[in-house]
Amino acid sequence: MSKIKFTKMHGCGNDYIYVDVMRYPIADPVAAAIAWSDRHKGIGSDGLVLIDRSPIPEADYSMRIFNADGSEAMMCGNASRCIGKYLYERGLTDKTEIRLLTRSGIKTLCLHLKDNQVEGVTVDMLEPVFENESQFVPARDIKKGVFVSMGNPHYVIFTDDVDQVGKTGRVLELHPAFPQHCNIEFARINDDGTIRTRVWERGSGITQACGTGACATAVAAAIKGLAGRHSTIIMDGGTLDIEWCEADHSASGRFFQKNHVYMTGPAEFVFDGEIESSKL
Repeated sequence: MSKIKFTKMHGCGNDYIYVDVMRYPIADPVAAAIAWSDRHKGIGSDGLVLIDRSPIPEADYSMRIFNADGSEAMMCGNASRCIGKYLYERGLTDKTEIRLLTRSGIKTLCLHLKDNQVEGVTVDMLEPVFENESQFVPARDIKKGVFVSMGNPHYVIFTDDVDQVGKTGRVLELHPAFPQHCNIEFARINDDGTIRTRVWERGSGITQACGTGACATAVAAAIKGLAGRHSTIIMDGGTLDIEWCEADHSASGRFFQKNHVYMTGPAEFVFDGEIESSKL
């Protein structure tokens, strides 16, 4: 009976099971995500992330991500940071700038090192999209939020009651206005200018954090004039720094592109383990 080695990691509490499928192929990632994500009968996580070689020369590696319900996501910001740390600290690459192929395009990961350990990662999340008929069809009864696609769809609602996430998030995820279902953010602007955000992730429910959700929240706040182009997003599991570039510029030897969203935050190992491949 074969065993699959895995690593559990989290970015601001958004935890996933990571498998290097270059060494441990998974025939049915949908079934694996459902079985292994179960917090009572499995490993416990928000989903399953597969790390692989890139099939195209423009990228170094690729990722696929499956939510806890088995649905496949386009992208996950927290998971992409964790992949950067995994690749570098497990010796798969010595690059500090990694091109990662996702279902929503190639994301560039810039690793921030301290004592040869990855202390944080900045991800170029590319440009936000505000009109995508395959993801959002405006409806008369859903006009209180801002739709922002960061590869995957987000609907951001600014409210003092961010704790309605459990009640309202579940309903809005499945609203007919969202053909592919939707991630829902509830955000409040704090007195110090930071943004408190709680997240309902499609396919997973309430999560401790969401990288693309933090990006969508920052962009939505800037659009509504509630914040500038640089925001601190405080989620249940931690804090992310988001910059929506207004113009091309360089800083610390790196080039930042106009209209791209850059997300910076931590990534952490939790534990390594192995599971029987039959447990699907």
